Amino acid sequence: MALVPFPSPQSGALPLPPDEDDDNPAAGRMSFLEHLDELRKRIVNSAIAIGVCVVLGFAFINRIVDFILAPTRRALPPGVKMIYTEPGEAFSLYIQISLIMGVVLAAPVIMYQVWMFIAPGLYSNEKRMAVPFVLFTTIGFIAGAAFNHYIAFPYLMAFFASFNTPDLSFMPKLDDVFGLYTKMLLGMGLVFQMPTVVFFLAKMKMVTARFLISNFKYAFLIIFVLAAVITPSGDAMTQAIFAAPMVALYFLSIGIAWVVGPKRVRAPRDVIS
Repeated sequence: MALVPFPSPQSGALPLPPDEDDDNPAAGRMSFLEHLDELRKRIVNSAIAIGVCVVLGFAFINRIVDFILAPTRRALPPGVKMIYTEPGEAFSLYIQISLIMGVVLAAPVIMYQVWMFIAPGLYSNEKRMAVPFVLFTTIGFIAGAAFNHYIAFPYLMAFFASFNTPDLSFMPKLDDVFGLYTKMLLGMGLVFQMPTVVFFLAKMKMVTARFLISNFKYAFLIIFVLAAVITPSGDAMTQAIFAAPMVALYFLSIGIAWVVGPKRVRAPRDVIS
């Protein structure tokens, strides 16, 4: 049997050792059509989960509607009721609430499908973040929805109802109330994702607690600009309702970055010539 000469180091033909972090190298070399097929599968799975949750939500639609409209009813003056002026407005409200409940209930499945779509391009140590990603994003959205329902939206409706006088009757329209509730719900759900974003950035050593503290004055300005952009109405009260939890969550994010991330980023050493 002939002996194969071992390549010399000068030839540059030495085989490279496999990357220990990449346990599936072929996953990172998916073709464009394979990516489209993977995206289609994740969208179909998410749509099935939403459809099942919509049916479950519609089974309890009366209780859900009463729960959503409860903060507005408590803010209304005595003897005042909400109104609807179009024949299909109330029925459309029931359908919209069922769809929203389907998305909310299916949120863990949707976030898991999102993670599974991006996971093939990650290293094995990064793939282990799937469970924290799904868990923290779901908890953040639920916390934002709870803050909106029990604190932000009731306070805002009480503020609007305070202008009711003998000459002005506060009789909110059903579709307008639900539209405002939905916009604030989505806005608060996104706002409460801030700790989750900082958690993963700190785990990847891209953000430190020292960095967040030193840039608080810029973050404070950005927070109020974002609150003015995402607020569903142009009044200062709604803007403050959005900005206040964002400031509180920023301080919480500093604590999270301090616990899970490096305390500081090491400066590169100067090269001594």
